[in-house]
Amino acid sequence: MKFCTVINCMDGRIQLPVIEYLKNRFGAQYVDTITEPGPNLILAEQGNTPLLQSIMARLRISIEKHCSSGIAITGHHDCAGNPAPKDTQIEHIKKAVEFIRKQYPEIETIGLWVDENWNVNEVDSTGNVAGPKS
Repeated sequence: MKFCTVINCMDGRIQLPVIEYLKNRFGAQYVDTITEPGPNLILAEQGNTPLLQSIMARLRISIEKHCSSGIAITGHHDCAGNPAPKDTQIEHIKKAVEFIRKQYPEIETIGLWVDENWNVNEVDSTGNVAGPKS
């Protein structure tokens, strides 16, 4: 069994598109899902200690117990937990990815932006958003 992990918004509109994308992206059978409203903001700012600790504890379980082969952090259009504009959310995604990469440098970590059509787009290290892959 192969697992990957997503630190995803709790918004139900993005769950299935993100899971399907990650199963293909990492060749995983299963996607461990850690949800919070606006997780890209939480990880970028690293200020809300209880939420940050909770996310990190759940991520550790996924990595240690399921041998997760990849990690993704999402942001999305019309997010209630992080109502910032797209460009600001992309910056949050970049910072969140950098933070997780420092914690787990041996595991590939990516950022995802889910657009207004619920398409999943990968965010590169410069903040460019690649269009959805077929």
